[in-house]
Amino acid sequence: MLLQRAGFPVPCCDAEPDIEQLQSIIDGLCALSSHDALTGLANLRQFRVVIEQELDRVARTGAPMALLMIDVDHFKRVNDTYGHPAGDRVLREIAQHLQKNMRPMDTPARYGGEEFSIILPNCLPAHARRAAERIRTEIAESPVTLADDRTVQVTVSIGIACIAPCQQAEPAALVASADHQLYRAKRAGRNRVAIEIGSDPGVSGLEKDALFLEGV
Repeated sequence: MLLQRAGFPVPCCDAEPDIEQLQSIIDGLCALSSHDALTGLANLRQFRVVIEQELDRVARTGAPMALLMIDVDHFKRVNDTYGHPAGDRVLREIAQHLQKNMRPMDTPARYGGEEFSIILPNCLPAHARRAAERIRTEIAESPVTLADDRTVQVTVSIGIACIAPCQQAEPAALVASADHQLYRAKRAGRNRVAIEIGSDPGVSGLEKDALFLEGV
């Protein structure tokens, strides 16, 4: 029943499932355990698996990495004004914008509630900022059409934390750093991107100032 509700084929109960059907059931159960049912993005469980893997890759290979934490501005107001089905529609459309603007190697996830995250392997601070700005701008310029044909304008605030090549970090510390930048963006007026570059010796002080806070 759970697989059927999620859109996965299930074998007839009167027939013995063959190997292909069993594999389909296994694949479906794996997808349900690692993806958010509403948005189709990776869920928090899968986010934790991937961020551990990518931080290990940074330590082993010396590749840079970035993490984006994304929060929908005034989301409670959307639910209170238009209802929770409208809120769900907003979340699904934001998820589509994230998927549209990501590379195949990136991992967009629903972190919880109206908060999303994107793990960006092999990504320098300037590239992470450009990706975040592209997402922020596209969402701000794309009103969501509701089931009753009303439209709702939404924006997002984005915080970015970056790991320099060969730098070691714990997942919780990286998430906390990106969250700190997210709250900076919120305090600065929302619909903004704030970035923490850290101690990357390849970035000058002037570049750090330029990258520190972006938005409208």
